[in-house]
Amino acid sequence: MRADANVELDAGTKTFASGLLPDLIAVLRRSRKGDLVAVTSGDPGIGPELEAWCRFTRNSLVDTAVEEGRTRWVLRYGEAPESGIGEGRPVGSRLWLYTNFDCNLSCDYCCVRSSPKVPRRALGIERVRRIAIEAAELGVNEIFVTGGEPFMLPDIGEIIAACAAAAPTTVLTNGMLFAGRRLETLRSLPRERVTLQISLDSPTPKRHESHRGKGTWARTWKGIERARAEGFRVRLAATVSTDAEAKEFRGFLDTHHISEENRVIRRIALRGSATQGIALARADLVPEVTITAEGVFWHPVGAEDDDLLVSRDIFPLAESFSAVRRAFDREYDHQRRLARIFNCA
Repeated sequence: MRADANVELDAGTKTFASGLLPDLIAVLRRSRKGDLVAVTSGDPGIGPELEAWCRFTRNSLVDTAVEEGRTRWVLRYGEAPESGIGEGRPVGSRLWLYTNFDCNLSCDYCCVRSSPKVPRRALGIERVRRIAIEAAELGVNEIFVTGGEPFMLPDIGEIIAACAAAAPTTVLTNGMLFAGRRLETLRSLPRERVTLQISLDSPTPKRHESHRGKGTWARTWKGIERARAEGFRVRLAATVSTDAEAKEFRGFLDTHHISEENRVIRRIALRGSATQGIALARADLVPEVTITAEGVFWHPVGAEDDDLLVSRDIFPLAESFSAVRRAFDREYDHQRRLARIFNCA
């Protein structure tokens, strides 16, 4: 999908040595922090210079595409808002598994474009069992099972049980499928090892349903109540567009006495199905090892995007973890070198 930009800059034949830099600076002076600026050129050679300049200036290169023989780079002006989440956590202490990509909903901001119409692309119970065994040997502290909607899978009970045997496991779900055989599956899971993280985007139906579909708020709330009644720890997760929406949702959680450790409030990421949100590059994200049927990714927010792909090979899991750590070390070694270049005294 072509990334939309607030400003389009046609570089023509200019390079950083022949006038592109003043044009870039002029564009940014007219822009606001968070705006996306697209630079188009017939010279792909300016790409490495543009990437280096972004690192120097703490902007982020978030997308690159070739269109009709010309390259279009999209950069975000300014650093991504800090979440404070993940900093200081050892790489590899948490493991994310995309068990599938099909879903009973078609959320308009889904970072991996899940819907009822997409192929399942299941990770599969055999791979999950091997991942769980090797994850335990590597000292993984937490496993997160996500999708798609994991409860679409007929063998999700076995998958969650295998993960929970290796480490405490959180299942990300919309909470709408807890009935019939799926309710029996839920009841079979070990409460002391499994947390349900259920998505609820607003205190009232209107905004939640504008993203997720009519009638979804009430069904999700029913799922939350069902999960609690079955004795599960439930964490509520909201995806919001603004600070005002986040503040409103915090008030709602306070009213319902939801503790801090059982709430997640995050901004929409400009990936997947989203047409607005925060544009994120790999350099913005502390790595969280993420595995799908297609390979190993840097972070769950871009688990089908080539710029976050680390390796197509899942096994041995130790090598997958090492590949992420090596990429992380390269990323920050480059930043340290840039910092030394700018050392003025």
